[in-house]
Amino acid sequence: MSFLNKQLPETAEAFAKMRDSIFVETTLDGKTKELIAVASSVLMRCEYCTEIHSQRAIAKGSNQKEIAEAIAIAMFVACGSQLGWTKVYEQIFSDSADNDNGTNKCCCGGSK
Repeated sequence: MSFLNKQLPETAEAFAKMRDSIFVETTLDGKTKELIAVASSVLMRCEYCTEIHSQRAIAKGSNQKEIAEAIAIAMFVACGSQLGWTKVYEQIFSDSADNDNGTNKCCCGGSK
């Protein structure tokens, strides 16, 4: 974040304060927080964060199997989210979808 430190130091400082306030041991212990961060990093597709939070999770007592489980949970959520994010599937697979007369156009110019 060197550009942020240089260009927007107050924003960089606020980000660091947020990080520091989140990763203190409170109701959730540090190991659990880091495993959540691993799963979140996978979902955000941030390779750097996945690596850093995995290293921090290990430093706080996690093992490779726990990290693998956190990654698997993220994979499951990503997969499942593709099934429930829209109601368009119901439209696609309903009988009324077969009766489209071509009046519904997609933004790319094709018929829905």
